Amino acid sequence: MNSIPAQEIKRRGIAAVDDLIAQGDVHVIRNNKPQYVVLSEERYRELVAEAHEASLARVRASLEDVKEGRVKRFRSADDLLKALDADEPA
Repeated sequence: MNSIPAQEIKRRGIAAVDDLIAQGDVHVIRNNKPQYVVLSEERYRELVAEAHEASLARVRASLEDVKEGRVKRFRSADDLLKALDADEPA
């Protein structure tokens, strides 16, 4: 990933990022630490779509668990918490 000091962006404006973004995501360095990441719109949309797909996959897997009977049901949140506490390794 490319990086650029925040001061360079202050000095040159968005033009400072234009050349780097063509090569990939850009870390903005502030106080010698990465503080921000600049993404192209296309890359941002890819990440959002991947996160959405991952979320759907988790829901599908959970529904399959329910369908196959691999899910415990509890009468209350307190019962669930007690079961979780009982399963904790000592």
